[in-house]
Amino acid sequence: MTNAISNAYLEAVKSRRTYYGISKEQVLPDEKIVALISDAVKYTPSAFNSQSANVLVLLGESHNKLWDITTETLRAIVPADQFSSTADRLGSFKNGCGTVLFFEDQAVVEGLQKQFASYADNFPKWSMQSSGMLQHVVWTLLESEGFGASLQHYNPLIDAEVKKEWNVPDSWLLLAQMPFGKPTAQPGDKEFKPIEERVKVYK
Repeated sequence: MTNAISNAYLEAVKSRRTYYGISKEQVLPDEKIVALISDAVKYTPSAFNSQSANVLVLLGESHNKLWDITTETLRAIVPADQFSSTADRLGSFKNGCGTVLFFEDQAVVEGLQKQFASYADNFPKWSMQSSGMLQHVVWTLLESEGFGASLQHYNPLIDAEVKKEWNVPDSWLLLAQMPFGKPTAQPGDKEFKPIEERVKVYK
């Protein structure tokens, strides 16, 4: 049984890819999506069990609103003759059924810096590591359930509007956006460097 579970986890990790072609077609009920992401947030590790990670799960019209905000924000700064491709990319994210926004609570990080001064320089790094783990866990779980997803970074350009629209606490720092939906196109082949160059073993 243990090997079967281990193999299933490894296969899910291997299968996770970046999907840009996604649709709003239902894959799971909203309640199941929220439960899946909630478990990821609850059980992903963090330094000193800080639990500094927070997410917004945007579904339906809130998902659409996010990508409208992003589109209008970029329209104001991208040259008009270059905006068409940007709009197409943002439209592909809006075509999905939801987006997960990943935040790290800076009040928690700063509190730990004060409480454990000798580690103060490390807590921001550990916070980023914890967020990276959470992003990977959510990404892998979503794709294991039949979604396609990608990881985007339109922060800090959209931070102020996002905080205003969804009443996000000032201490929450936006790190990434993960649009997801039913895949409409498969990703291309992925190239890998020789693993011997990246894994060194000594006995």
